[in-house]
Amino acid sequence: MIKRLLWVVTLLHLAAGTLAEAQQPKNIPQIGFLTGGFVSTAKRNLDAFREGLREFGYVESKNFVLESRYAEGKVDRLPELASELVRLKVDVILVGGTEPTAAAKQATSTIPIIVGGAGDLVGTGLVMSLARPGGNITGLTRMSPDLSRKRFEILKEAVPKISRVAVILSSTTLLDKDELREMESEARRLAVKVQPIDVRDRKEFQDAYVAMVRERADAVIILQGAFTGSHRTELTGLASNKRLPSMCETGVWTEDGCLVSYGPDLVYLYRRAAIFVDKILKGAKPADLPVEQPMKFELVINLKTAKQIGLTIPQSVLYRADKVIK
Repeated sequence: MIKRLLWVVTLLHLAAGTLAEAQQPKNIPQIGFLTGGFVSTAKRNLDAFREGLREFGYVESKNFVLESRYAEGKVDRLPELASELVRLKVDVILVGGTEPTAAAKQATSTIPIIVGGAGDLVGTGLVMSLARPGGNITGLTRMSPDLSRKRFEILKEAVPKISRVAVILSSTTLLDKDELREMESEARRLAVKVQPIDVRDRKEFQDAYVAMVRERADAVIILQGAFTGSHRTELTGLASNKRLPSMCETGVWTEDGCLVSYGPDLVYLYRRAAIFVDKILKGAKPADLPVEQPMKFELVINLKTAKQIGLTIPQSVLYRADKVIK
């Protein structure tokens, strides 16, 4: 009788242990996200990334966790935020932009890093080549320097009479000097002078535009980076207040008040980033996944801004636009 009772108790213990194990949640992947911007400025891209993941069956909080870190325009915070994600032992890090990519690379050489959209990854030394990135970084590039000449050309077509163009850049951004060189080359071809203006702090914005007006700039090109992107509404708003035509890189800038933008569709790039993350979570190595170049570009024109600054965009430019904001 006693032996039978002991046997029953043992079975109950085993059953309880099996049930407890079954009830314990399985480890689900942790995806880190690092950007130099704000929650609000990154929302659209991050939503596109989530949508891309859903196509592979990933549902947030159900079978993956997203840990997001935002530098809020303070580029010097990126290394600290990248280290936070590394300490959390995330399975993969999604980065938005060149500076976050560099910060993530500095923080880890083992955790896979997927770029949602950055500039020249090869030129900055972040990957060995597009075909064979090597190391722990791959993803998608915006090809910013390669498109700088084209943006300058489109601006000249949209505002034919320009003879002097101010270029807002931030020396804290890795690629801005490369983009500036490309623009200066195109400017010489078009007989247009370039006025570079370096901004590192939001307090410098007003003085920057005062300098443009003082030097009689006819238009302004705003280079896209972690810092300028975090303040895009203010920067484009100041351009409109000074009645200066503005050229930017991506459509979201034009929606926020820039006159014209030409560049890759960032939302599309972030959606494609989900493909890379899925492959990594299934065992692929970043070094074996070639970096993708953008295939989809868009020319966006904001006619509200054109009206505000008293400018008429030539029909030849409007006809080529992928999107016109009225």
